[in-house]
Amino acid sequence: MNLILLGPPGAGKGTQSARIVTVYNLVQISTGDILRAEVKSSTELGKIAKSLMDDGKLVPDNLIIDMISGHIEKEAGSSGFILDGFPRTEEQAKALDVMLLEKNLKIDYVIKLEVDEKALIERVVGRFSCGDCGQGYHDKFAPTKLTNICDVCGSKNLVRRADDNVESMTARLVAYREQTEPILPYYEKKGALTIVNGMKTPEEVFEQIEVVMS
Repeated sequence: MNLILLGPPGAGKGTQSARIVTVYNLVQISTGDILRAEVKSSTELGKIAKSLMDDGKLVPDNLIIDMISGHIEKEAGSSGFILDGFPRTEEQAKALDVMLLEKNLKIDYVIKLEVDEKALIERVVGRFSCGDCGQGYHDKFAPTKLTNICDVCGSKNLVRRADDNVESMTARLVAYREQTEPILPYYEKKGALTIVNGMKTPEEVFEQIEVVMS
């Protein structure tokens, strides 16, 4: 079973991906992680990608597809994969389908986490975490029991992401709508798209996903 999980920044894709990977024994394929690994390992594809990036050029779709293809082959023993960060355009989606078809595979589910953008900004802007143990918090929804002290490890090293502010979040949402949402009609026509309510609790969101994948 192979799927794509979509949703704007802060919608909870990371949380849900981790649960899906664990419960369904899937491999998470992050195109960003693959690209960095290929470059670091100086593979043939990595060398080409690094040369392009050093020249300020984008890594072409066919190169990304080749990297995904190789990763899928390495993980042949898994039950499937969840794709993160790709595709972002209809052309990329079509190229991905061609590559998968050559392996007798296909995208079985495309699940979009539907969220209210105003509520999402509030959710993201208020979050922070412990810089030592990683425990997550939120100013409004999940504050620390003691001011500026981690509940788990007692550290005072509480940190916020630099881009967790209204301006950055608004820009990231605009980029998502422009760069990722255009692929939705393609998968809708193929009957692969399902929309779930991403504003519910993580447990309730995962229950919706389980229904889709059952």
